[in-house]
Amino acid sequence: MFDFVRKHTKIMMFVMFLLIIPSFVLFGIDGYNRFREKGEAVARVGGHDITQGEWDAAHKSESDRLRASMPNLDAKLLDSPEARYATLERLVRERVLAQAADKFKLTTSDARLARDLQENPTIASLRLPDGKLDMDRYRQLAASQGMTPEGFEARVRHDLSVRQVEAGVTTTGFAAAGVADVSLNAFFEKREVQIASFATADFASKVNPTDAELEAFYKANQALFQAPEQASIEYVVLDLDSVKKNISISESDLKSYYDQNAARLSGNEERRASHILINAAKDAPAADRQKAKARADELLQAVRKSPDTFAEVAKKNSQDTGSAANGGDLDFFARGAMVKPFEEAAFAMKKGDISDVVESDFGYHIIKLTDIKTPKQRSFEELRAGIEANLKTQQASAKFAETAEAFTNGVYEQSDSLKPVADKLKLELRTAANVMRKPAPGATGVLANAKFLAAIFGPDAVEKKRNTEAVETAPNQLTAGRITQYTPARTMPFADVRSVVRERVVAVRAAELAKKEGMEKLAAWKVAPASAAMPTAVIVSRDQSQNVLPQVLGAALRVEASALPVFVGVDLGAQGYAVVRVNKIVPRPAPTEAAAKQDRAQYAQWWTGAENQAYYGLLKERFKVEIMAARPVRTSTDLPMSAAK
Repeated sequence: MFDFVRKHTKIMMFVMFLLIIPSFVLFGIDGYNRFREKGEAVARVGGHDITQGEWDAAHKSESDRLRASMPNLDAKLLDSPEARYATLERLVRERVLAQAADKFKLTTSDARLARDLQENPTIASLRLPDGKLDMDRYRQLAASQGMTPEGFEARVRHDLSVRQVEAGVTTTGFAAAGVADVSLNAFFEKREVQIASFATADFASKVNPTDAELEAFYKANQALFQAPEQASIEYVVLDLDSVKKNISISESDLKSYYDQNAARLSGNEERRASHILINAAKDAPAADRQKAKARADELLQAVRKSPDTFAEVAKKNSQDTGSAANGGDLDFFARGAMVKPFEEAAFAMKKGDISDVVESDFGYHIIKLTDIKTPKQRSFEELRAGIEANLKTQQASAKFAETAEAFTNGVYEQSDSLKPVADKLKLELRTAANVMRKPAPGATGVLANAKFLAAIFGPDAVEKKRNTEAVETAPNQLTAGRITQYTPARTMPFADVRSVVRERVVAVRAAELAKKEGMEKLAAWKVAPASAAMPTAVIVSRDQSQNVLPQVLGAALRVEASALPVFVGVDLGAQGYAVVRVNKIVPRPAPTEAAAKQDRAQYAQWWTGAENQAYYGLLKERFKVEIMAARPVRTSTDLPMSAAK
């Protein structure tokens, strides 16, 4: 089909014109987008569908957020069916709580919204020295999330309203101390046990399979002996670095940039000052602030009469505890380090000057400028390399979108080779061998990117050796590849895997022998407990497992306390078998008061969490939640040892 499209481009454009334009006329662009984006319903909450498109968008957003916060996170974990289904469940939960908030008329007042925004540490970091919000940076913060400031605030208001739905449960949960202690004592109860192990490895020497048995196992389990599909590929990567390589900056442009920015590039001017502060909070009564101002005026007259006594006056009178002991000295500071009124006064003074009384939110300052540190202007040659790199980065960022379009079009239009686009854009044509559908251990860069590998092993790329589309493999990075040689998945010959087959057969048979021996001993020891040859007893509990296997520990703790002592058998699958004798219960040692308090608090959290989950379950019933997407089932390429016959 793609060959036909490429050969008959004009015809296809005419057909598309006839089909698409009427749809825009009848439905409008918005209607067309809504139709396109609706997609198949994967879940339903209160009669409202969650579509496949919404699920995909939510998962992409969540994956991007996690990749940004944890760059080393394995991409395979995010793209797994389990991770995708977890995103759908979160999306359903959000819809349930949103509908509940609307149904219960839970709203957020302007005052509550303002308080939350003021307490938000991210927004607090956007405040200027004078305490006002830097609106430009605030707009940038909202824009980085694809919203206007109004949209950002609307989302926060919505989140606060939704949070109230569960707040009635989560903020009122509690557990009585007596109930908590009973549960905790049972949970941390200790038991004295003896464990006889029948390990698979101890029975391996007793297994000697024939060639016929090995071949029979191989034929019955060929899925275990598959060589994965592999490919040799060539690929090209477009990123900012590759765009930079094709950018040259003229000497005149470098010098012009230096002339315009030399002072800034050489560093910032710093000033050193001492001050005397008379505290007066901005919300203090007017009379108190006036009294503080009068005191500052008195001290100003004193230091102006005798400037050399400034440090001594500051030691005795300044109410800034951080600097008073040092005669009011604040050391060197640059612009942006002090509150705005203080900064404006300090940077308007000459060395040795004493300011008028300066008012700020902290009170009243008297400032003495003691030194000025003007950075030495660096020469053009000193700064040339940095200027060139900076200008190349700026131009590469501006040019990347244009180059990306040429790259995307190029790999599509000449789909049987990557060389034309590599030559046109001066990109390196790279190669790799033994590439598999899943990233190989130790793979890095684009060869570890799941999206790129999925494109490489797509039907068109495998069957026709076509270029892949341009795949976004990282921010400001596009990659396209093509297969030069393909080897499909195949069952490896018996002769090549004979040793592996034997290992598996021996492991299966040895596990069966271990289980048989263990079950026979269990039956015999139940009849004649005195004949049991058991190792030394150990004390185990949920928080002190003594390296006992979880299956064994669980079996020991599940035994009915009234029946002790008792024997119990535990099938360990491929690891063998274990016989456990549970001798007695060892009560949990009485914790200290501090530990008991902490444990009860933890129990209350568990209990509240369970109550909240139960409440959410009721909300799901009330709003008739349906999830049409199937829950993924964990599978393994290996058959369980006990099932491989």
